[in-house]
Amino acid sequence: MANIDEFGGGQRPDAQVLVVTTNDIPGFRVDHVIGEVFGLTVRSRHVGSQIGASLKSLVGGELRGLTKTLVESRNEAMERLVEQTRARGGNAVLMFRFDVTQAADIGTEVCAYGTAVVISPAT
Repeated sequence: MANIDEFGGGQRPDAQVLVVTTNDIPGFRVDHVIGEVFGLTVRSRHVGSQIGASLKSLVGGELRGLTKTLVESRNEAMERLVEQTRARGGNAVLMFRFDVTQAADIGTEVCAYGTAVVISPAT
């Protein structure tokens, strides 16, 4: 099995900002809605990866170099989202999503976005 950090992502168990794709968090209440936050990164394509991807497309299969690049991009965008949330006083992000688009045929834009909030345990 591959190293989880090479081909996956997500938060560590000790994260200071909870990021979820749901509208609410069981056992917590939303005390304050801060608003939309996002983290953005644009990555250029590596020439070696492009050549390898072109060759691989002839025979089929996973494009591992491109997969690793996209994972790194998503993780970087998510880290920036968390930084924005903390800078605005939040401790959670609700309705978290990714958006990935081509950037002028030279790279890939990855945007992580959601709603920054302040949460506390429900009593």
